[in-house]
Amino acid sequence: MDRSRGLAGGVHDREGLLRYAGRDGTGFDGRVLRDLRARFDELAAAESPFADRVREKGAHWVRPEPVAQVGFTGWTRDGRLRHPRYLGLRDDKDPREVVREKDDAPT
Repeated sequence: MDRSRGLAGGVHDREGLLRYAGRDGTGFDGRVLRDLRARFDELAAAESPFADRVREKGAHWVRPEPVAQVGFTGWTRDGRLRHPRYLGLRDDKDPREVVREKDDAPT
């Protein structure tokens, strides 16, 4: 989560590396932000957990353990989520299970 009130998220690639998928800046209210910050403070990390370079000024990096459910409208050409919105945390999902869906999945 960064100072601009967003969550930087990612997906695991075929090799298991965490790849940056963009920043989610909607779907929060003040209570949700406070709860996330308290939870994320316990997971603080000095460096970005992403395998690729991420330019998020003022980012508060965490170990990639929480899994967020994010709604979005598609993927951009550069591999970022289009119009991501935070829907909540998923305590029932292992972070290593978070991968990009197949582009050719039926709609």
